[in-house]
Amino acid sequence: MASTDLLIEDGVAERQLALIRLNVGWLRQALALLVTINDEVFSTTPEGLAPHRVSAHLRHIIEFYECFLDGLYRLRVDYDARRRDASIERSRQAAMARILWLISRLKTEPALMGDSILFVRAEDARSLGLRDPFSMSSVARELMTLSSHTIHHFALIAMALRAHGVPVEASFGVAPSTLSYHARLAAGAEVA
Repeated sequence: MASTDLLIEDGVAERQLALIRLNVGWLRQALALLVTINDEVFSTTPEGLAPHRVSAHLRHIIEFYECFLDGLYRLRVDYDARRRDASIERSRQAAMARILWLISRLKTEPALMGDSILFVRAEDARSLGLRDPFSMSSVARELMTLSSHTIHHFALIAMALRAHGVPVEASFGVAPSTLSYHARLAAGAEVA
């Protein structure tokens, strides 16, 4: 193996670990949230925000991760194949158990350490009438997608929580790049 090959492999492993840590961090945030809210806040829709329930968004996030992990060895990921398991929406304990399982899988799954090519099924491919609904992606790209997808749903969860009168950290559901941008703006404003 040439020395440049080793550098490339080291770079892939470093990136994969960073992406895994990022996603595990989001899931840990979800766990922390679940222990701070009650069952009513978890499972009911705030007035005027139907159908946005914390539980529905968390189930959706959980099942996206499950679809990704389920597709790793087949090299085909189908996010439309979500189970839509209502038990996750009824029980914070069920949601926490699934999140803990996801964290464990993300931290121990050997297939995540390489950046294999994956094929991802187009969302709602049937209604699009596609003969071949799968597009090429990679493990790293899908880990980035899961991170972005989770942040997006965290933002919706934050809206639901605020509508329930639950205080939410200003940074919850905000993309890291947006937080960095705001920090740079604040630092520039302080200098001026």
